[in-house]
Amino acid sequence: MSIPSPSPEWSFFDVGPFRIHAYALCILAGIIAATVLTSRRLTSRGGEPGVVLDIILWAVPLGIVGARIYHVLTHPGDYFYAGADLLRTLYIWEGGNAIFGALLGGAVGAYIGCRLSGIRFWAFADALAPGMLVAQAMGRLGNWFNHELFGLPTTLPWGLQIETTNPAYPVGLPAGTLFHPTFLYEMIWNVIGVAVILLLERRLTLRWGKAFGVYLIWYGLGRSFFESIRVDPSEIYFGIRTNVWAAYAAILIGLVILIVQSRRHTGTPVSAYRPGREWKGPDAEVESEEFDSDIEDHGDDAVEPTGSGEVAATSTSNSRL
Repeated sequence: MSIPSPSPEWSFFDVGPFRIHAYALCILAGIIAATVLTSRRLTSRGGEPGVVLDIILWAVPLGIVGARIYHVLTHPGDYFYAGADLLRTLYIWEGGNAIFGALLGGAVGAYIGCRLSGIRFWAFADALAPGMLVAQAMGRLGNWFNHELFGLPTTLPWGLQIETTNPAYPVGLPAGTLFHPTFLYEMIWNVIGVAVILLLERRLTLRWGKAFGVYLIWYGLGRSFFESIRVDPSEIYFGIRTNVWAAYAAILIGLVILIVQSRRHTGTPVSAYRPGREWKGPDAEVESEEFDSDIEDHGDDAVEPTGSGEVAATSTSNSRL
């Protein structure tokens, strides 16, 4: 007996002339859930209600573009060969999106959105950290509908059944072979990661990008293992799959963020906004009780308290797009 047994028999349904893919619905649900969670967290830290929408309007589209570019570049054999139709590199509906590319493209979009809205980039990143894991967990459910991203054969009772006609089905294995549901493992790992970040935030000062650093480390650790036992085709460099290298890079970047930001900033930001861009409304909760020990400008703008203990800035509620 396997769990699930077997994989879903459908992965899409048609509504008139439109085809709706289950994978797309899972990704959309993840984006919505992450947006709601991030908005609540950022608002509780002084952000204007709804300002997250101004940021994700940049982050999501550029994240999708980055995800597609990363996939195409890491699967060159699927798109670049004699007689290939290069327009297929744009056919995102055929599948092929990579989370690491989404992180890169989304980071660029988030930075643009933060600059326009006045939100500190690291304040947004920290608010987003648990939401990213929620979105990724929900998105992985789409891999179940697509019968993809499964791992090595297993005899464990929760093994996944895959049809022998699946392009990724290993040659030579008999029908009925069960496989590790690596997408399920990653879902569970990500949900645990949400709890880890929230728990650490209660015990430590995870601001100035530190919560996002923990996210990168946590996700990179899990992905490096789950990716290594997958059986679907992948580019290999020095005996290691491309996405495993990307996971190692995520861990390294996360560690650098934690180390550098811990040395540069020992307290909490005065506001989720950059100096001079603060929003002061009835729902604003400016964190004025604890100031960062660094009063110099450190890229994402530390704020120096005035003599009265308040932030010397004017309201910029009109700066929101």
